Amino acid sequence: MNVEQSDEVAVARIAGAIGEPARARMLFSLMDGHARTSTELAVVADVSASTASAHLNRLKEERLVKVITQGKHRFYSLDGPKVARVLEGLSVLVDQPRRKFAPNTPARPARLRAARVCYDHLAGHLGVSLHDQFKQLKWLSRASADDAYELTNDGVKALESLGVDVEELRKLRRRFAYACLDWSERRPHIGGALGSALLHAALKRKWVTRDLDSRAIQVTNVGRRELLARFGVDVL
Repeated sequence: MNVEQSDEVAVARIAGAIGEPARARMLFSLMDGHARTSTELAVVADVSASTASAHLNRLKEERLVKVITQGKHRFYSLDGPKVARVLEGLSVLVDQPRRKFAPNTPARPARLRAARVCYDHLAGHLGVSLHDQFKQLKWLSRASADDAYELTNDGVKALESLGVDVEELRKLRRRFAYACLDWSERRPHIGGALGSALLHAALKRKWVTRDLDSRAIQVTNVGRRELLARFGVDVL
């Protein structure tokens, strides 16, 4: 088989994976950037749990989705922006709006959803907002590993202005920075030594305070002003 024929077979195989209606519904539900459990994707596809598992295995084989393990849970998301671009291109051919998927996240206190501690770093809506803004400001860049981050020169300057010793963080025997999937937002916040340093800096500067009896975090008035001024993050 020559290279051209091999490419055609690969394209046909991927198209076949996308073309099955249940798998297509799963893929398009992931277009909003939020990760889903297999149970949620089974609901989206209107199939049984076992059938959903088989579909997801096929999508993983074709590198259309990836799985992230967070504690006891496994979440599925699109395997990168190239998959999203293909799906977006296909959707141009369909003259119908897609329904927005509402994740079936277990009910949790609103304060935990707004801001909380995930191990030793910021999570919840606040943590995800900081992650997104750091990327928007080009302070974060992808490292060699899929979920790993590095700081750009501008990012180093920004963190050092908060009193964070970036070089010391790099010497620690733990991952420097990575995308940690947020269970309530279903999108990443910053984990690792960098995420821990951000939380420590916010606590030290009294931008946030921790609850004594839960993982919830309260943003102070000073914190609201500083988060908006320094990062463009508006905390309501």
